[in-house]
Order: sequence, then structure tokens, then C-alpha cells
Amino acid sequence: MTKTFALSLAAASLALSAPAQAWGPTGHRITSEIAEANISGRTRAEIRRILGHESLAEAGTWPDEQRSNPLDFWQQEAGPYHYVTLPEDRTIEQLEHPPEGDAATALERFSAVLRDPGASQEDKALALRFIVHIVSDLHMPLHVGNGSDRGGNDFIVDWFDEVTNLHWVWDEGMLLRQQLSYSEYTARLQTRIGPEETLLWWDANPDTWMAESAALRDRIYPATSDEFGFGTAESPSVLRYRYQWEWVGTAEERLAQSGIRLAAYLDQVFADQA
Repeated sequence: MTKTFALSLAAASLALSAPAQAWGPTGHRITSEIAEANISGRTRAEIRRILGHESLAEAGTWPDEQRSNPLDFWQQEAGPYHYVTLPEDRTIEQLEHPPEGDAATALERFSAVLRDPGASQEDKALALRFIVHIVSDLHMPLHVGNGSDRGGNDFIVDWFDEVTNLHWVWDEGMLLRQQLSYSEYTARLQTRIGPEETLLWWDANPDTWMAESAALRDRIYPATSDEFGFGTAESPSVLRYRYQWEWVGTAEERLAQSGIRLAAYLDQVFADQA
């Protein structure tokens, strides 16, 4: 079997089976740890009352960990809660929400649960875990998808001789190449977040995050050139050190921003509750 044919088969299979999730466990835990270091004392107490000894880092990965849960909620309802779709020719003010909902409508829904004094402990825990997860998701550029390739899941790449897709490269590929644990990565990024960055990024408006992600999304697709292919099963884009060098800093900044924005968002939700 030729390498080209093998790549085509693997890429085609991957395109059919790749899940549409954002940031791997490392990314979500980084977001959560940065948020936990920046929330107010009141927010910290409210979270402890809801989650007990469960950390935000544990909560942040939970919605992805439940994807194989056979309950109808996970198999028939929760899938769209991880992303929004904003075509290239539309602004964030023109964002349309499908009947089944999306990450933006889910964020509103779960925030309302946290503000509801009559909601059960179980419902508040589910809502809080989803909020932690969704805020991080919306900072991953490919989770504000253009509507044409499932957030880069159908854009096939050859990543250091591994056939995968652009979504996975941003989910995990660039972060994994740093060979850091999530706690080590968090410590690295926290040294770069000074008072100026915290004040600049302290924004609890999801429209801001989604508009930023959409603008980035339109820049991160590899161009067609001698080095980069077309992103198909027959001709996967070849991504190596150059792509890592160009974009890993941006991915890290998005994670840092998502941590600060998650702290801002949680502080706002619990202040509203008061």
C-alpha cells in the first residue's frame, strides 16, 4: 500500500469519526485553574457549596467525559452545546441559533439555573460544569465554526506524520508537543498574566469571545502552497514546526484569556444571584 493511499484511507475514516469537541483535557484544565486563581471569595464559596470538593479543573472536563453516557440528554440533546456556527460573511450580531440550541444558548440556559434559588443541587452542579466547559470552548477558534467543515474536523492534516484534522491540532496537538502537564502549563501561563492583562481581558460578554474566535478562525487555516496541501483526504495539509511556531502562542493566549473571562463570568453570575 502506498503512503498516499494509506493517508487517504486514514483521513477519510478520521473525517467520519472525529468528535467536535474543543480543547482537550489539558486545555480545559488550564482554563479552570486560571479562573480559580482569579474568582472572588464569594464566587469561590458558591462553587464550593455546589460542587463540594470537586475542583473547577475536574468540572471543566466533565461534559466531554459524559459524551458516551447512554442517557438521552447526552445522546440526543447535549451535543450542540459545545459550539456555535458563524459563517464568514456574518458578524456576531447576525449569529443565528438553531432550534436544538448551541453553546451560546446553553450558556444562557445554565446561567439561569445557577441564578435560580429554586433549582436543585444536582441541576446547579450540571449547570456549573457546563458553564466552565462552554466558556473555554468559545475561546477555541474552531468552535465558532464557519458552517462548512464541522469546525475543522473535515479539514485533514498530516501533523508530524500523523493523519488527523485541524480541529485536533488546536484541541490538543500543539499543546501536547510542549510536553507539559496541565499544572505546569497553567503555572507558565500565569506568569504572563499581569494586572494589565487581567484588566484588559476581564470581559464577561460571550459576544466578545465569539467575535475574537471567529476572527482568528479565518486566519488559522493553512494556506495552499508548496508546504501546505488542500486539507483533504487525498491531499492533507502538511503541518510541521512552522505551524506550531506561528500559532502555539495564540492558542496559549486564548487559554489565558478564557481563564480570566471564566472568572469574570462566574463572578457576574453569582453577583446577579445575590
